[in-house]
Amino acid sequence: MPNQDQARIADELTTLVSQLQRRLRVASAEGALTPSQTSAMARLDQEGPATTADLARAELVRPQSMRMTLAALEERGLVARAPHPTDGRQVVFSLTEAGVELRGSGRRARRGWLAEAIGAGLTADEQDTLDAALPLLRKLVQQ
Repeated sequence: MPNQDQARIADELTTLVSQLQRRLRVASAEGALTPSQTSAMARLDQEGPATTADLARAELVRPQSMRMTLAALEERGLVARAPHPTDGRQVVFSLTEAGVELRGSGRRARRGWLAEAIGAGLTADEQDTLDAALPLLRKLVQQ
C-alpha cells in the first residue's frame, strides 16, 4: 500500500504525463489521429507488420476495437493490409509510405517542440535535473 507521498507523486506524475502527451499531440501532424490510432501506428513502426489480434493484445484492447482503429487508418491510407505469410485466414497490417512519413514528421515536430520548450523554459541546472530523472522514468516504465 503506497504511503501519502507516493500517492501524491503518482497523482502529480499522471497529470503531468497526460498534459505532456496532449502538448506533444498538438505539436505534431499526428494530432489529428486518436491516441489509439497513434499508438497502433507507433507499434507497427517499431515492431513491423502485425495481425489485428497481435496488435489488440499488445495494446490491451479488444480485437473489435483494434479492427475499428485499423479500418480508420486504412481509410486514411496510413496502413495497408496484406495476406499473412503462413496463415491464409489472417491478414497483417503495416505502415504505408504515407504512414511512415507521418510518423517521421510527427516525431520531428514533437522533438522540436519539446527541445525548444526545454531550452527556453529551463535553466541549465534544471535541464541537468531533468536529464538525471530520465533513468528513473525509464525504470518505472519497465516495471
